[in-house]
Order: sequence, then C-alpha cells, then structure tokens
Amino acid sequence: MRIDPTPLAGLGLGDTQQAVLLTLKRLGAATQAQVAREVPFAPATLREHLQSLVARGLVQRRGSRHAKPGRPEVVYALTERGNALFPSRASDVLHELIVYLIDVGETTLLERFFAARVAARRPAALERVRGLTGPERAQEAARILSEEGFMALVGGTPEEPTLRLCHCPIRDVVSITRIPCRYEQELVAELLERPLRRVEYLPDGDASCSYVEAVALSPAPEIL
Repeated sequence: MRIDPTPLAGLGLGDTQQAVLLTLKRLGAATQAQVAREVPFAPATLREHLQSLVARGLVQRRGSRHAKPGRPEVVYALTERGNALFPSRASDVLHELIVYLIDVGETTLLERFFAARVAARRPAALERVRGLTGPERAQEAARILSEEGFMALVGGTPEEPTLRLCHCPIRDVVSITRIPCRYEQELVAELLERPLRRVEYLPDGDASCSYVEAVALSPAPEIL
C-alpha cells in the first residue's frame, strides 16, 4: 500500500522515513514485518530506516512480540517527539477558547487561571534561587526562564543588571490578551528579588521583552 507522506513534508525526512512514521502512527505500534506490509522495501533497507528514526528520537523500541515460533520481533512505536511532528489544532482551539471567554465577559476567569498557573510554578522556581544573590541569582533565574522557553539572557552590570526574554512561548495567547504578561513579570521580579521596569516588549514589535531594575526591593521572605 502506498502511503502519502505529504503530512510530514518539509521536515527533512525522506519519503520512506515519512511513510514509516505514518504507518506507526496508524498502527500505534508494530514490528518491522508489519511495517513492511505498508512500506514494501527490502528488510535491510527498512531496518536501516527504523534504526535511523530511533537514533533521531522519533521512534522507540517498545518491547518485543512473538508473532511466530522462533526469535521474538522488536516492536516499534512513535516517541512523544515523533507524535509531535503530526499536525495539531491545539493552539487554534486555545485561541478560540480565550477569544470566547473575553467575548462573554469572563476575563476574571482568565485572570484567575494565569494567576494560578504562575502560582503553581512559583515554589519550585524560588527554591532554586534561595540563598543566591547578585549575578549568581540572575543567572539561575535566566536558566529557569530559558527552561520554560523564554530564552532569557542576563546583561548590564552587577549594579544595574538587565534581563532579556528573546522568545515568548505563549505568544499566541499574548496576541489576544496581555493578562499573562503581568503575572509572568511578577514572577520574574520575585526570582530577581527586585521590582522591574519593562523597556522592550515583544508584542509591540521589539526584539525582546527586556527589563531593568525599577527601585530597590527589600529581600523577599524565604519559603519555608
């Protein structure tokens, strides 16, 4: 059976590798022999493609199966990364949900959600900067924010540090409402242990969201 690889076009994968991924997506998990029924290539060629996809983290070996007497066959399945290659409408649905809540006057619900979202991340983040001061604290804060997708960079001087967020992982949401920005900025200020003034803003067309210190801030209480 010929499988149209179009849904995965443009990802730097050959037609055969795309066909293998599509087959595993359809079957959920399969042995090499089962994949071969859908992608009719020589066993050695197909095995090479499967091994390549495993090496790229797109396919994983998931146990084995005794399909017939003799040596068990390895079962292959898509990894989370492999599944992520397929089209998703999740961002579109989220966009529609936020627009709907705003249209029906439920902005308070959005406020509560984004406040709760930051509150859930706050304890672990503050624990990581506990006891750190100055540049050391700023660098750890940048690492935390970068892990969350903000591509944070620390600049300036130890006396007047700056923080640049070069990417916004929730840009689609911010294009509809700026509510999450306020709560994110509050968390950043807590991580740096100082109030911040924003001097650049990605949604306004700037290259980053950049912050400088506003005024001195007394040390935040430790989390017990």
